[in-house]
Amino acid sequence: MKETEQDFLLNPKILENYSFLQEIGVLKYIDQLNQEIKKYQGLILSAGEIFNCTTADEIMDAAVWQISDLYLPSFVAFIWKPLQNRDDVTIKGYQNYKFVDLHLNIENIVPLESFFLKNQEPVIYDMLREALEKDPGAKPILESFDRLIPELVIPILGPKGLYGIILVGTKILTGEYTASELLFLRQLMSFVSQAIQNHIHYEYSVRDVKTGLFNYGFFSTRFNEEVSRVKRSGHTSSLIVIDVDKFKNFNDDYGHLAGDKVLEYIARTIKQSVRTDDVPSRFGGEEFTILLPDTDKDIAWNVAERLRTSISSMMVPWDPLLPQVTISLGITTFNRENMADSDEIIHRADEALYQSKGNGRNRTTVWQDKLLPRKEKAAADL
Repeated sequence: MKETEQDFLLNPKILENYSFLQEIGVLKYIDQLNQEIKKYQGLILSAGEIFNCTTADEIMDAAVWQISDLYLPSFVAFIWKPLQNRDDVTIKGYQNYKFVDLHLNIENIVPLESFFLKNQEPVIYDMLREALEKDPGAKPILESFDRLIPELVIPILGPKGLYGIILVGTKILTGEYTASELLFLRQLMSFVSQAIQNHIHYEYSVRDVKTGLFNYGFFSTRFNEEVSRVKRSGHTSSLIVIDVDKFKNFNDDYGHLAGDKVLEYIARTIKQSVRTDDVPSRFGGEEFTILLPDTDKDIAWNVAERLRTSISSMMVPWDPLLPQVTISLGITTFNRENMADSDEIIHRADEALYQSKGNGRNRTTVWQDKLLPRKEKAAADL
């Protein structure tokens, strides 16, 4: 039978030599070990909570609560690249458990990558600064960090290199971090770093690299799930299919980079026009889809028109100046009364889209039974 701590302390031999054991520090050492055990039990619980989070924001919120409960740092900042093919970063800062703007003027973290590929563990900020202070590319980043006075810099690394970094500020109440606290904090943040890395890998697997919208594979899976759900629940959902008008002209007249920029800005506008539960996707080429769960025809129409007018007034920065971008949209709504299989629902939205094209572009059409078949509109200039 396993001996408990209480049984150990009540052992006659221990009681007989209690003063001696206390004098040479054995009992104090046992107490320290117990504190370490409790601390690492807490670390395991914290790691479990962090790895159960499903979004980057949830991971960061959970990490901030853990750190702040233990040490109350002056700030915590997360800086990471949300898209695999781009260097620009997203920044999220916290003070006193709350999200705040830390005014970090950082466009990318590329100048830090070589350092962290060689030093893959969390480091004291002074070490990072000393190593990179003569690097002209790193200078603006370090100057922005200096204003915050970080204590630790923790890398988020993966197969593609440096995905991001985590900055942890000095403690507010009790002076500098002890060596033991720094070790524990590094271990905790290593879990956070791994959780964010896992989330980024997942995002890369379901996102279109060029636009950041969901890719066709994710849309297809989610769309089939929604069709099945509507059949079971009797709810109404909608699908919008979008095509960029005369997109070929952007590529032919201004080059493919200009065309890519147009797609990027359209995707950005789509993201700003949809709700959290909607599924905006790049269907392929210059065609996009938006799945709208629990959405009837009128609401879908409002979403489509809001998006269409936003894009028609959108300015895409380019030299020379690009012509105005417009889109055509097709909508179909599906429920038990007009249910079809997934392919047919997409086909209906596509028919409505082609009707918009055939009627002059830059417009929205809702699918109806009497829409012209697609083959009769094939001659329309797309």
